Amino acid sequence: MCARPSEQPWKPFCSKRCADTDLANWLKGAYAVPVVEDNAAPDSDAESAAER
Repeated sequence: MCARPSEQPWKPFCSKRCADTDLANWLKGAYAVPVVEDNAAPDSDAESAAER
């Protein structure tokens, strides 16, 4: 989080503060992977293969 060297008790973080900041970012969704929705109709070949 702050680019300081990590400390053994908090590895891979330097302190409890940085570990808590990272956890808060995960919980609020700051690290979510963006997804592009594909609204196009699927190919008929793909539908046929999925039904098999």
